[in-house]
Amino acid sequence: QVQLVESGGGLVPPGGSLRLTCAASGSDFSHYAMGWYRQAPGKQRELVAAITSGGSTNYADSVKGRFTISRDNAKNTVYLQMNSLKPEDTAVYYCNAYIVVHTTEYDYWGQGTQVTVSS
Repeated sequence: QVQLVESGGGLVPPGGSLRLTCAASGSDFSHYAMGWYRQAPGKQRELVAAITSGGSTNYADSVKGRFTISRDNAKNTVYLQMNSLKPEDTAVYYCNAYIVVHTTEYDYWGQGTQVTVSS
């Protein structure tokens, strides 16, 4: 079982930056693939960025070059550094932990943190 708590959201003007933090409790954090998703009003939840247990990353095309995902396994934490923010980045951002154990998938979500990009 993994519990995830996001923080770092807020109101920022266009062009600004924010760093989201996801703190995980539970064991074996380093074995999980971690991801950041977002959901804007009236839209489906979408993957923003992900990082594997080995440190490989992938990003949505809309955030490539602006967002960076990273993890600190010693602190059971994953980060999302968001630069050059745009109004269309406004959404609730969710942290996700994913692992497959003996063919069984385990999928955990945080409660979300609001990011609003507006002048």
